[in-house]
Amino acid sequence: MSDDRRDVVVDEPANNRFVVEQAGGLAELVYRRDGDRLVLVHTGVPEKDRHRGVAGLLVQAAVERAVKEHLTLVPSCSYARKWLQDHPEVETSVTIEWPPS
Repeated sequence: MSDDRRDVVVDEPANNRFVVEQAGGLAELVYRRDGDRLVLVHTGVPEKDRHRGVAGLLVQAAVERAVKEHLTLVPSCSYARKWLQDHPEVETSVTIEWPPS
């Protein structure tokens, strides 16, 4: 988890991404909607803000949206895939379609 409790994830559907503004810049999780699927494409966090849990916050926001909108998550992004594998409890609340590695 991030040490900065002010970290707020914002969903920008017009830009197909979740973002968090940080001191080092903008962290983002780029996604695309494909019917009832939310495909997680790429996670990017500025070097200065890495290892603070920001990328995990972005994936959690995607999970929350998928739950709320009854979407299937497709973690094409390697970071999102690893985060979801490390948090198997998420599969109790959302369907995950695991793409080939």
